[in-house]
Amino acid sequence: MALGNGDAVPSCTLSIMGDKGPTPLTTADIFDGKRVVLFALPGAFTPGCSMTHLPGYVANADKIKAAGVDSIVCLSVNDAFVMGAWGEAQNASEILMVADGNGEFTEAMGLTLDATGFGMGMRSQRYAILVDNGVITQLNVETGPGVEASSAETMMALL
Repeated sequence: MALGNGDAVPSCTLSIMGDKGPTPLTTADIFDGKRVVLFALPGAFTPGCSMTHLPGYVANADKIKAAGVDSIVCLSVNDAFVMGAWGEAQNASEILMVADGNGEFTEAMGLTLDATGFGMGMRSQRYAILVDNGVITQLNVETGPGVEASSAETMMALL
């Protein structure tokens, strides 16, 4: 069962690509004392994620932050190397590109996606959350293909 509004984000360690390689980053580091928009997607470099989902947040990062958001986080069940390279390829310097390499955060959120039929293993569903000081205040999960409920524009309307 997925977590929802009013629930605390799961406590776990994720990673980002640092200057010297993959660097651990806890959910406390990301969320404690901050207002954060996190959007999750099935995979870096995949068509919908690369053509629509991430670009929407890149294009609107300044507007989102101007609305009182401290950090915009893109999360995928990929490794830090892939997330770092994808962020560079997408000019996503204003987005924190977070790797949930083992899918621990995704599983704890209750939002796994079985993509084994596509040869991608277990991944994350496409969703976005607004988090205030570690508590989910809005969870938008896509119910089908496309990027609507979790888009940058939809989340901006909630700020």
